[in-house]
Amino acid sequence: MQQFHTHKGIAAPLDIMNIDTDMIIPKQFLKTIKRTGLGVNLFDEMRYNTDGSENPDFILNQPVYRSASILVAGDNFGCGSSREHAPWALQDFGVKAVISTSFADIFYNNCFKNGILPIVVSPAEREALLADAKDPDNPELDIDLPNQVIHRPNGADITFDIDPFRKQCLLDGLDDIGLTMGKAEKISTYAEGRKTTHPWL
Repeated sequence: MQQFHTHKGIAAPLDIMNIDTDMIIPKQFLKTIKRTGLGVNLFDEMRYNTDGSENPDFILNQPVYRSASILVAGDNFGCGSSREHAPWALQDFGVKAVISTSFADIFYNNCFKNGILPIVVSPAEREALLADAKDPDNPELDIDLPNQVIHRPNGADITFDIDPFRKQCLLDGLDDIGLTMGKAEKISTYAEGRKTTHPWL
């Protein structure tokens, strides 16, 4: 998993409440166990028309937001089924952070396990960030994870809270497997000791 320290990128205003995981990546694309290749189908039913052509009204199809790496979204982002393909699709598209007033618990946890930073802000702060993202001339936000700050284009800062352990995992680029492998020596020592103390196992 890639480390996350600071990130400056285009923020797309996705002002929709209750975006569920089926909206993020529809069920027909869940046949793969690969973490790559899902970005093209991110928000598939909103991004594309029934004939497969792009929907020009959808925010990520608009020229300024095609390379968006930050989403400023509505309340309760990531609700619905607990598919890990949702953060996979966001990551494959290039999304590094999602900002909302609230997230579904499982989706929130899955973001950290896949190197995406979910940031919880107040409703007033979200409205300010949405206004920033809607400015086509300068829709960039600058996120500083070590200091837990979002730097706005106008020079104002918004601070955010994050669990210290999850923060450290992002800073170090460690998912669950990485955390386990970091204890490989202790695990090996324990396993060898068990062979001696419990040879019948």
